[in-house]
Amino acid sequence: MPTRARLDEFIAAVVSGDHAGAIERYYTEDATMQENAAPARVGRDLLVAQERATLERVKSVISTCVSAILEDDRVAIHWIFDFIYHSGRTGRIDEVALQEWRGDRIFRERFFYDPPNKA
Repeated sequence: MPTRARLDEFIAAVVSGDHAGAIERYYTEDATMQENAAPARVGRDLLVAQERATLERVKSVISTCVSAILEDDRVAIHWIFDFIYHSGRTGRIDEVALQEWRGDRIFRERFFYDPPNKA
């Protein structure tokens, strides 16, 4: 079960823009991530590689934690991600992430959001 301090450290890493580093430091080696109803991706190395690939497709991303709830080994985080693409277009994802922690690391995460809106 994570402490509130550990959860706050994770959130701070994401808000600082260190998305791939947060996965490296806060996820178990066998972690899974699932986008809405898509099949889960498995393994921290794959998750890090896919996060880096996603970040290469954008000029910048601003990550905002709206709220975070910690209940034993389960966490719910409401995120807003604002993207600026290389083309200059913008997009926003308003997302809820449900996490299950094993000790002080995330081992299962599922994201719920509407498809991104691009302006």
